[in-house]
Amino acid sequence: MATPPGQGNLFEQPLAESSGLIERSLPLSAELLRGWQERIHQFQEPLFAPQMAHELGHRNEPAEQQHLFPSDNTNPLSSFQPLQLRPLPLSFWRWPKSPHQGAAIYLVMDRPKELEQPILLYIGETKAADRRWKGEHDCKAYLASYQEACMSTGLCCSTSIRFWADVPQETRPRRHLEQTLIRLWQPPFNKETRERWATPFHAD
Repeated sequence: MATPPGQGNLFEQPLAESSGLIERSLPLSAELLRGWQERIHQFQEPLFAPQMAHELGHRNEPAEQQHLFPSDNTNPLSSFQPLQLRPLPLSFWRWPKSPHQGAAIYLVMDRPKELEQPILLYIGETKAADRRWKGEHDCKAYLASYQEACMSTGLCCSTSIRFWADVPQETRPRRHLEQTLIRLWQPPFNKETRERWATPFHAD
């Protein structure tokens, strides 16, 4: 049975396959980790704002939305609404039947209680949404370290994964869309953007 999005405790469980370890030599603190989250939040806030306003029932959308998400049906970004996608626990792949099949863009997000909006941690693409998250995945090590860092510093971690199926079926255009979204959102766990955010924890 699916858990309603409001029940965040479903996503507060650490990854069973945790392999990332916090770098013990780093003076990691709640303030340091919270500051890292806030920097990402500030950058992504204008991208989330139109969706947050829509959820609150506001009809007057900010002017930025026309630029970021044009109402052109030929532009895939026009239908990209992360907060409208169903959040799943990171262990969803253990379910007897996957809720998603086929090509997709997938998003790993966290919802820190201290922040007004979620933070988008990772963007990936796949031709098989029911299989991509199984086994080894580079992002899993970063997520495990992030979750361990949150627990060790007393911060709440409510990570989830969401799948966007309204994407090209062909690999090349789908990967182009993925790279466009990565450049736009700058998620910290993608290899293209890790250097920018200088994560305060370490993943082997």
